Amino acid sequence: MSRPRDGPAVLTAFRINLHSDGNGGNDVDALNVKATLPGFTETEKLHPNTDTVFFRDGVRRIDFVLSYVDDKDGEKKQERRREFEANLEKIGLQLETEDKADSKDQKTYFLKIHAPWDVLTTYADVLKIKVPFKLSDIPHSQDVPLEWLSHPFRLPEHIMRPQPDYFTYPFDKAKTDFFLITDKDTFFPPSTRNRIVYYILARCPYYKEGRKEREKTGIKRLLSNGTYTAAFPLHDCQYWKRARNAECESERYNLYKHWASFLCFYKEQPLNLIRKYYGEKIGIYFAWLGFYTEMLFFAAVMGLICFTYGVLTYDDNVSSKEICDANIGGNIVMCPLCDKKCPFWTLNSTCLSSWQSHLFDNEGTVFFAIFMGIWVTLFLELWKRRQARLEYEWDLVDFEEEQQQLQIRPEFEIRCTNRRLNKITKEMEPYLPVTSKCARFCLSAATVLFWISLILACIIGVIAYRLAVYAAFASIIKDPLRNIQLVGRFITPQLATSVTASCINFVIIMILNFFYERVAIWITDIEIPKTHLEYENRLTMKMFLFQFVNYYSSCFYVAFFKGKFVGHPGKYSYMFGKDSGLRNEECDPGGCLIELTTQLVIVMSGKQLWGNIQEALLPLMRNWWNSRKGRHRPENHYSRWEQDHVLLNFTQLGLFYEYLEMVIQFGFITLFVASFPLAPLLALFNNILEIRVDAWKFTTQFRRPVASKARNIGAWLEILNTVAIVSVVTNAFIMAFTSDMIPRLVFLYANSTNGSMSGYINNSLSLYNISAIPESNMPEEKDNWLINSTETCRYRDYRNPPGHPDQYKHTMQFWHILAAKMAFIIIMEHVVFMVKFFVAWMIPDVPSDVKARFKRERYLIQEYLHNYEVERVKLQLSASFITEPQSEMSSMTDKHEVLSECL
Repeated sequence: MSRPRDGPAVLTAFRINLHSDGNGGNDVDALNVKATLPGFTETEKLHPNTDTVFFRDGVRRIDFVLSYVDDKDGEKKQERRREFEANLEKIGLQLETEDKADSKDQKTYFLKIHAPWDVLTTYADVLKIKVPFKLSDIPHSQDVPLEWLSHPFRLPEHIMRPQPDYFTYPFDKAKTDFFLITDKDTFFPPSTRNRIVYYILARCPYYKEGRKEREKTGIKRLLSNGTYTAAFPLHDCQYWKRARNAECESERYNLYKHWASFLCFYKEQPLNLIRKYYGEKIGIYFAWLGFYTEMLFFAAVMGLICFTYGVLTYDDNVSSKEICDANIGGNIVMCPLCDKKCPFWTLNSTCLSSWQSHLFDNEGTVFFAIFMGIWVTLFLELWKRRQARLEYEWDLVDFEEEQQQLQIRPEFEIRCTNRRLNKITKEMEPYLPVTSKCARFCLSAATVLFWISLILACIIGVIAYRLAVYAAFASIIKDPLRNIQLVGRFITPQLATSVTASCINFVIIMILNFFYERVAIWITDIEIPKTHLEYENRLTMKMFLFQFVNYYSSCFYVAFFKGKFVGHPGKYSYMFGKDSGLRNEECDPGGCLIELTTQLVIVMSGKQLWGNIQEALLPLMRNWWNSRKGRHRPENHYSRWEQDHVLLNFTQLGLFYEYLEMVIQFGFITLFVASFPLAPLLALFNNILEIRVDAWKFTTQFRRPVASKARNIGAWLEILNTVAIVSVVTNAFIMAFTSDMIPRLVFLYANSTNGSMSGYINNSLSLYNISAIPESNMPEEKDNWLINSTETCRYRDYRNPPGHPDQYKHTMQFWHILAAKMAFIIIMEHVVFMVKFFVAWMIPDVPSDVKARFKRERYLIQEYLHNYEVERVKLQLSASFITEPQSEMSSMTDKHEVLSECL
């Protein structure tokens, strides 16, 4: 129902009468006044439109909605509601109830809450909410050369900057004339209004007057015990069209049209509008996600260049040519890769995998690994600068999170029955005894260790599967070129084992992940953290620890353990002892890097695909089901509060899971990126989709969350810093021990006779007498042609040949290569870390122009405050001369009071 633009005198008079009358007895008068207002049709008078964010009078805005139903504990809950609502009215909030007869399900009541001007100003003063006092005279940005190139990616100015820039100052109720108050109804935006109301709801008691029961306080307790079923602020309109009421901002519609639409994937995000509608905490998440995606573009381009280099040098790969050559690789007989089931085989059967390895294991990979170490530093340092700019623009510089986060959780009050005197407030407060705290911590630590051990046990199980199934694949695929004509060229026992094991590992990861989320929450609840901030930080560390081990352990195995502890023919190493028959895996002659690539692609891509299905497909199915049940009715019959009531609740941990998903992805593209340069490209495509999916969820699937403030991304920044440091070490070890790059370079510069890679394959394989192989290691079905063609077989290692005084001992070349690997690790780590620290030192965390703006704003605030106080004193002094003369003593007292107030 639209508030008329004409007839302001009528509205003003009505507003005065309404506020002077308090809360009771206004509904009938409001409807009568509304019927006399111009601009309302006869249909609206008889059948008012309930798709509105105003009370029935069309004047007072709904700042919050509580819902409840009658059930078997109705009397107790009704008593709590009565006391709670009575206390809300004492505070000054105005209430209006929608009967269950007017709701679709005929059983849900809706309590609408409005905060009048007096309440808003009082609590804005308490919360020190910054409000404008003067238009900013600082320009946003200077003209940038070739700025026209960015025009296709920009949004309209009224979307990017939904309100002018102001100089702001914490609200002071005693100085209302200092601030730019042109309209009391719109001075505080809806996000600020719902934040204030929620602050009141969270602290309002529901015990009877005269009974001091501190634990009976707050809407969270009432929600947990079922007194109310939901508490939420309203969206300002439907997302697919503007609000009919001209007083509504229709910001939800603008967000859906310019932000949540998938057709806008190439556009910038309207961060100021996101912050204005959802609050700074959600705004800072999307700012970080957008910046992360922008930086991924440069990593993706560089990774694509490195991959392209591997493709272009495909035909120049001498090692692969030797492997595929029938006269070289075809004449090299390799020792069996497993006991009994694995036959002798020729080297050229791995021709295709050697070509595939070259795409990712080439000279460009070293450069890309170093580049990513520097890219991570640039990303984190430049984000700190972007964050500092947002802190200034969003008035978060002086924000103290303790005002909002360091509040005792209702669960802590309920479960902690012990009380002690707070030395500061001199009031009794709940506390957890040291003995109970230690016992809970030990139980939590034991549970964490148990579940991490369970993850490692699953990984060991997958490794055992790899060892067992390799023999089965080897017995089936003895000679791919001869036995499987259709796909034999593309299948080897190593590839089949790697792909199937990776898929099984991914399924296990997703199953364990389902339980870990609940276990992490459960053990965090056991610890009973006192504050919300403490709860979130503890849960963050546990969940990341679980996810880190769960997602990355299989990649760590392939990268750093597979093929490293194999032994040699006649003296192989076994996983569970020789009796188990599970011989440790060997790497392909082309190296283990291609298997690490396979593992990374399957786990990373599978996780991203499953995450997008969960976030997009499941809500779509839910919407389809709701439409089948008829829950989406025309707006004239389906009220705004009912429309929002059926939406999903955005919990306090809603952003936690979004951050966790992105940080796990960040680990994939940094910790193991040397094995797969295209990982940043996959992450870039995923994040472009992720931003729009998250935006779509926020605007269409979730209730409007309570606006909350946050200066930064919290504990996640420290986790990102830790992952960035670890990634330098892991990539250095991957290049040294998993890749075949160092052995090739040592051969090229130390062992090659003609300065080329010709002869490298023969040099990298050692000899062993077939006659000396124990019967337990020999295949059951012997290929007489291969055995008769040679007396020796080859295996991947650097050991002395038979007949040498130190036969089967490591050669000097082995130690040269090991020394080169260690030197490479030390040099790469030092170079990357030196560049990282230099870049971090060169790039200040706060841009110089932001520092200058902040200093100017501080200066102007002091200047305007001084001028304001001077004018105020002048007015008071002039008023004192107009009034009738007072005694000398009272006159002096008044002057002292004025001066003290000025000071």
